[in-house]
This record gives sequence, structure tokens and C-alpha cells, in this order.
Amino acid sequence: MLVVRPAGPADLDFLLELAILSGPGFTSLPEDPDQLAERLDLSRDSFGGALEPQQRWYTLMLEETETGDVDGIGSVKAAVGLNRPFFSFRVVTNTQSSPSLGIKLEQKTLVLVNECTGWTEVGSLFLKADRRKGGAGRLLSQSRYMLIGAEPDLFADTVLAELRGVFTPDGACPFWDHVAHKFFPMDFDEADRMTGSTDKQFILDLAPRHPIYIDLLPEPARAVIGKVHPQGVPAMALLESEGFRPNGLIDIFDAGPTVTCDRDNIRTVRDARRLTVAVAPEVEADLPALISTDSVSGFRSVRQRAAIEGDTVTLNAETADVLRVRAGDTVRVKT
Repeated sequence: MLVVRPAGPADLDFLLELAILSGPGFTSLPEDPDQLAERLDLSRDSFGGALEPQQRWYTLMLEETETGDVDGIGSVKAAVGLNRPFFSFRVVTNTQSSPSLGIKLEQKTLVLVNECTGWTEVGSLFLKADRRKGGAGRLLSQSRYMLIGAEPDLFADTVLAELRGVFTPDGACPFWDHVAHKFFPMDFDEADRMTGSTDKQFILDLAPRHPIYIDLLPEPARAVIGKVHPQGVPAMALLESEGFRPNGLIDIFDAGPTVTCDRDNIRTVRDARRLTVAVAPEVEADLPALISTDSVSGFRSVRQRAAIEGDTVTLNAETADVLRVRAGDTVRVKT
């Protein structure tokens, strides 16, 4: 059975493997054991309530219970931009006209902004290639919203997600090569590493202070602005199915889009119900349901068959064991 559960320090080898497999441009999964170990310590302290709510970064692992293999990762960062700026480019449309010539032009520019301070971020969604079918990605993605819905007051009113921008098969990034690299004279990997490990002062020091006119950029750079990496297309579809939409912001390095949704309007947050658990040897149900625990501490989530009658959900013993719940406990269920 697949279960989504909290990540902790014991998951370092699993997390390093996923970071290597994720490839270039996956900023939240650097191939750096020290950074990953710090992240897992932060996840443990977040789920344990040892940090202030806005400082928490919850990391979730997708585990096959029969083998103990970890095949995917997702995360929820309670608030971004508080200790370190959260920089983006905003795509701004400027209108210019000459009435005497009867000419009206719309020019799009890129403007450096820091607009997302305090927003919650869902991210780090990545699965091994052989897990990208059969609903595992949807389970992992939706589990992040079940976590938010369990204790919504721990999270911001606005939730965002950044998607990785376009890279070529040989690992090149058109937007970085033609635009960002002009301001940050270093390798993409170095800029990526510094984004995750420093206070981002280097971005404030080196980023363009004036709008960049998109029409003046080389075509390869223009073509990828706001576009998603091919591996991120399924993730984008999952986000859109939950109600997320582009908000005009893009990543300053790879031009991947940012999407947002009001927390309480995220479909899984809105539609999941709190039900009382009953346990039976067998459960008759036509379709599986998304089921999670009802608190952030000890959070676990599965997709299994469950029989719902009134305010009661009946689970079989294996599902109850994996969720670590008993009869009479409360769970959240999304059908």
C-alpha cells in the first residue's frame, strides 16, 4: 500500500536519491547532502511543533509499505519570503500610443518583484519514473492539501506553487542562457545552490533594476517565458484541477510560471469531510477515497476503499493500521 507520511532525518539516503533523479532546475531538491539533512531536520521539527508556525517546512514522503521504498516527495512551506526575499519577475503589459499616427502598441516587460511574502507554498513534487502512473502522483499532490486542510490556521490565506521552467534534453535552460546569465555570471547550478543556501542578497545586488522588454529578447528566451518543463506538465494539470491559476509571476532563472489559489478554495481543502472511523474486516465500496489523519502531527494519507454512511467512514484493518488510527478517531475523507 502507498502511504504519504512525514519525512525525517532517517530519510536522507532516499531524499538524496530523489534529488539526483530530479535533474537540473529543481531548486528545492539540491544534490547536497548537508542541505538535504538540514531540510529533514526542519521537517521533523515542523511536524513536531518545535517551530513557530510560519517557520515550518513540512516534507512528505511517498512510501510503499510492503517494501519500505520511498518513491516520491512533496512539501508544504508554511510561509515564504519572511527570512529571505521571494523574488520573481512579473510580466507587465505597458501600452504606448501615438494618436497622431493612429498607432497603439502593447509592450510586455519583466519587472523584478517580491510580492509573495507570507504566502504558503506547495512544492517539491517529484516521483520516480516508474511511479508516475496509477494515481501515485495525484495521491502525493493531494496529500499536501489534506495536510493544509487538517489545520488550516497554520497556513496562509493564499497558496502558491512554482513550476520548473523549460530545459533542453541536454540540460540547457534557454531563459538562463539568454537572459538571467547576463546578470548572474555563474553556472546555473551555482545560482540555484545559492538561492537555497544563502540570504539571496546576491540576487538583490545583481538582478536588473529596470524592466526588461520581452520583444528585445532572443526568440528562444521569449518562447519559454511562463512555460513548464515537460516533466512538470502533469504537476501543472494537477494544480489546475485543484483551482490554481497563473498569476503573472515567473521564476527569475528559468522563467517557469507561478500559480496561486486561495487556501479555502483549493478543491481538496474545500471538499474533504471530517468523519468518524469504524473498522471492519472487509469494506464494500465502488471507488477508493483519499483518506488522511486529522492533524498535522503524525500526518498520514492513503487512497483506499472506504464505506461512508452519514458521518462515519468504515476502513478495513490494514488501512486503519497504515493510517495509525482506531475506531472512534477522526479522519478527513475526499471522495
